[in-house]
Amino acid sequence: MQPIVELTSDLIRFKSMHSRPDEIRNCTAFIESYLVRHGIGFRRLDQNGVPTLLVLRPDGTAPVLLMSHIDVVDAPDALFEPRVENGRLFGRGSIDDKYAAALSLVLLAEWIERLRAAGKTQADLPFGILISGDEEIGGKNGARAALAQLRTDFAIALDGGNRNKIVVKEKGILRLKLIARGKTAHAARPWLGENAIEALIADYFALKSHFAATAPDHWHRTLNFSRIQAGKAVNQVPDYAEALFDIRYTENDDMQAVVAAIRRDIRGEVEVVETEPLFQSENTPQLARLIEIAGRPEVGCEHGASDARFLSEFGIPGIVWGPDGDDSAHSPEEHVNLDSLFELHRILDEFFREMALTTPPGSSK
Repeated sequence: MQPIVELTSDLIRFKSMHSRPDEIRNCTAFIESYLVRHGIGFRRLDQNGVPTLLVLRPDGTAPVLLMSHIDVVDAPDALFEPRVENGRLFGRGSIDDKYAAALSLVLLAEWIERLRAAGKTQADLPFGILISGDEEIGGKNGARAALAQLRTDFAIALDGGNRNKIVVKEKGILRLKLIARGKTAHAARPWLGENAIEALIADYFALKSHFAATAPDHWHRTLNFSRIQAGKAVNQVPDYAEALFDIRYTENDDMQAVVAAIRRDIRGEVEVVETEPLFQSENTPQLARLIEIAGRPEVGCEHGASDARFLSEFGIPGIVWGPDGDDSAHSPEEHVNLDSLFELHRILDEFFREMALTTPPGSSK
């Protein structure tokens, strides 16, 4: 399994943050050279400067699609020097999500070689890959744009879960801005003004009342007070205040109704800044077989979001899955546990061997 470790390490060395779009392009070019070296046909999409690579059958289909991304959150230069310690590969992107791109590419190279030895071609591939460059900032120019241009029966977003947990539901995202307006005055005579911060605080508590649900697994909508901007001087009553809120919701929520209720309950202005769909998949024969091959891991939900949210939009069943990373994504100690990564390779390879027997060329919907 050394090729997976080496390729993941190579990818980690690219500082592919969104503050460095040149590095995202360079990382994409590196992957392109890997595909060319192995004689694998691919297609590159560029939408609004975001590169995405697709490897599919010549007819634009994939019985199963492996999804990954190469963009990462910001980090100091030292975190882009990979290292292996105690069976773990450390570095920015090691678990989110460069192991996934490397795993997909190694599986692809192995399968192309296997098919050629049997006198077959890329048209006989039992899976395809999608590697995008904007998951960390919403994925709309990457995975979403690419999914609109392919056909697949089942997708595996290698970007969450763990070896013992397959994710079939992820919360959706709604981001709200609250705006409160007041009247400025000198701080020595506050009775002459109307304090916008105080108005915003009152509206916040009214907003918070719509997020009172509790449950042991926290599978309910949640609210995070993320940012606030107000005031120009300490000796002045502020006449303007705004705040941003991150809301995560489940399949049990009607967010249009929730937003309408919020608007009725607060005095200020409510602006919907961004919405992202939730991910919820159905039971499929592919999922059932994968669960059996994997030794019947837990099937559950995840509070975070990934590019899997676009699968629901396009009616594509799928899962979110990956190796163990001890919840280290985005942290200074980000890492992937190599034993679980190698086990994931074994499971996926066995799964694709079975898929190859049941999905002849042209069978994807």
